[in-house]
Amino acid sequence: MSVDVGFMRLALEQAALAVQAGEVPVGAVLVHGGEVLASGANRPIGAHDPTAHAEIEALRAGGRALGSYRLTGTTLYVTLEPCAMCAAAIVHARVQRVVFGAWDPRAGAAGSIINLFALPALNHRVDVFGGVLMEECGGLLKSFFEARRA
Repeated sequence: MSVDVGFMRLALEQAALAVQAGEVPVGAVLVHGGEVLASGANRPIGAHDPTAHAEIEALRAGGRALGSYRLTGTTLYVTLEPCAMCAAAIVHARVQRVVFGAWDPRAGAAGSIINLFALPALNHRVDVFGGVLMEECGGLLKSFFEARRA
């Protein structure tokens, strides 16, 4: 668990980079063999790309680093529960494990509105664990949106 906390703190650093760029503060870190393989920060606004979520950015960078779209044996740390798009990409990439911080009651696909990872017809199972540094991850999002509304 302490390993998960350390990697989630790195994902929070990516989320802080997203804030600096004017993006919703979500960050992700992809780990392989106990080492950071890739990272990503939300950038759909700046990239003019609705798929440029932090998870997708980390998966793309991880695929380039490994020279494969199959990211077997990896763990993805993300500050917010993945949406359906990201959850499907995680399954297709064969990520072994997902650890996320804050739950997303509006778009979360790891149990909040649907648990895409538990669909029996999928050909790959991902171990999913939520709530790591939940208060910090959620607090970053809350303060971001409060500042935007002010």
